Amino acid sequence: MSGGPYYSISWSPSAPLPNRRTSRTELVHVAVAFLVLTVDLIIILSGRGLLEGGTVSGLISPVPVYFVLLAVAAASTGFIAHEMAHKLVARHLGYWAEFRMWPMGLLFSLITSAGGFLFAAPGATMVNGMDPRDVRGWGETGVAGPVANLVFAAVFYAGSLGTFRISLELSGPLLFLALINTLFAAFNMLPFGPLDGAKVLRWGTGRWLTVFVVAAASLVVTYTAFYSYGSPFLAW
Repeated sequence: MSGGPYYSISWSPSAPLPNRRTSRTELVHVAVAFLVLTVDLIIILSGRGLLEGGTVSGLISPVPVYFVLLAVAAASTGFIAHEMAHKLVARHLGYWAEFRMWPMGLLFSLITSAGGFLFAAPGATMVNGMDPRDVRGWGETGVAGPVANLVFAAVFYAGSLGTFRISLELSGPLLFLALINTLFAAFNMLPFGPLDGAKVLRWGTGRWLTVFVVAAASLVVTYTAFYSYGSPFLAW
């Protein structure tokens, strides 16, 4: 699997300010994005991508429950937890915030996953009411998503360590989930364009560097453990 997810928070000057914390519109957008990302991950996990030796008929053939459950867990922690972390912090600061999917980005993710790699751009958490010059507010809201991914990654990695001597069938998937979450965190902390890292960098170079180094180091560890050693213990 290559590429990475495109998650962000964006300013929405024309968005409404409903009293409800979660609108029906947001629920639909989250559900659709979640479903598409889950399908993407199932294709990647099962090796059905056309560049991985798969076939067109293979893309729509029955999928083992194992892959479905792992894809659901990855999409839930990597995507939903990430976006809801953005939303919760923005709400805590007193602003309206809701996720909105990007249809073209979701379509592109299906195309890339069918090709054998994944580059997902599901959408963004829209924020209304926050001054674009409020670098602290945007920084706190932006860093929340990657931090949520790092917390999940730490829990999954610890779980993989704890279960490695007991069950490889459990340790392996936990290590994969740790990898997915570190990938999401590191990618989103890149200090470019609308990515979370750019907002955190404007908030403070030291803050950005700290989170980015932790995310990048975690990605190196989990990637090496998963692809090179097949064990969370690396070379120990």
